[in-house]
Amino acid sequence: MNELGRFGTMTDMSLDYLPALDRLDLVAAPVATALRGWPHAGEVLVAEIDPSLADTAAMTEAYGTDLTDSANCVVISGKRSGEERLAACVVRADTKADVNNLVKRTLDVRKCSFHPMERAVDETGMEYGGITPIGLPVEWRLLVDTRVLEIERAIIGTGVRRSKLFLPGRLLAELPGAEVIDDLGRAAVG
Repeated sequence: MNELGRFGTMTDMSLDYLPALDRLDLVAAPVATALRGWPHAGEVLVAEIDPSLADTAAMTEAYGTDLTDSANCVVISGKRSGEERLAACVVRADTKADVNNLVKRTLDVRKCSFHPMERAVDETGMEYGGITPIGLPVEWRLLVDTRVLEIERAIIGTGVRRSKLFLPGRLLAELPGAEVIDDLGRAAVG
């Protein structure tokens, strides 16, 4: 049985899972384009949610999902010799991206920080709080924490706040340009 058949169109709490390719109206335009061309898109489900509950903690509480099943995508930027370097970092929601050490070394920059919100939204064509690793600009690096690949059914953004994607975490390593990195996510403190 394929991944879709395993958690098909069942309902958890008030989430109705549907094949993402059948409901591209629930994802941002760049995500829809990427899904149409991705060989693993048939294993991706989408569920509509209340947009006011899009933040991971709120969604986890409201829909009864597990925090360790969610993966967050944060956009980091830094400069080296006047050249801006960007990376989207995908980490399990119970961790934080190791921005000041591992990401900084990986990007080979002296200093890095979260990419300005307005620019991230403009450059991705996605909503703030919904940015996802599927459909990012091709010139960006995509760093994926190893622990994300272990999630049986990872919950990630859709590029919009009114829905979430559900897919086997291992598939995130199959995204174009994905770089899998050990310990990219560090335990969240407090």
